[in-house]
Amino acid sequence: MIVIRSCSGFDEFEACVQLQIETWGYDLSDVIPRKAFRVAEKIGGQIIGAFDTDLPGASPQGGPESLIGFAMSLPGVKAAQGGLQPYLHSHMLAVRPAYRNRGLGAQLKLEQRHEALSRGIRHMEWTFDPLEIRNAHLNIHKLGAIVRRYYVDFYGVSSSRLQGGLPTDRLVAEWHLASPRVTAILEGRPRAAYIIEERILVPASIYEWRASEAGRERAITVQVENRLKFQQAFSRGLALLGFTRDAEGNGVFELGLPAQIELD
Repeated sequence: MIVIRSCSGFDEFEACVQLQIETWGYDLSDVIPRKAFRVAEKIGGQIIGAFDTDLPGASPQGGPESLIGFAMSLPGVKAAQGGLQPYLHSHMLAVRPAYRNRGLGAQLKLEQRHEALSRGIRHMEWTFDPLEIRNAHLNIHKLGAIVRRYYVDFYGVSSSRLQGGLPTDRLVAEWHLASPRVTAILEGRPRAAYIIEERILVPASIYEWRASEAGRERAITVQVENRLKFQQAFSRGLALLGFTRDAEGNGVFELGLPAQIELD
């Protein structure tokens, strides 16, 4: 039995801190500390946890000992038509290795959406690695986010073992929470059709290349080549609207004109 709910209290926040280290292998320079979770809770952010209540000693509501995943967001404000728009920046999402590939990441994101809409917040953003095929599938294909921005080496040097020593390039996912596009996707209805103007491919071997000294140069080459393609596409007004995987497991980003879909 998995319970999805807001985290509270220092013990649960500390469990989130430890899960960061387990997931990314961070050293202390990169870990979001317990105090930051407390601040996020108090200023309108989100700390949403997933708890396995079937674990020995777990309570029916879950607790720090049964935390298996979390999503943490911070409140923000940005310029928009007619003034300023409040939004949430989802900074971090982690799931214990034994619980991955069970849809928990999507469940955490959907709870973020539900909680945000309950407060009248209609927009969320987060960054993700352009080389991460699994994350792109979740963010673009399953959740309906779009992308129009590319940040080069956004976080600087990272201690995460998953980064493989590569620059921390990031795409910025825009999740228009109540848009017709997102609503249709989440309800399993056909998404709005769009004309694909360009495709950008990420080889399925990228995980193997990035994890080894021998393959790292190949991973960097893919990163640099795709960086240029994204930057040029975004400068022409295109947006990342779709994501698929081909027969070989390669990730394929689909870019088109954002005017083709209903964002609000």
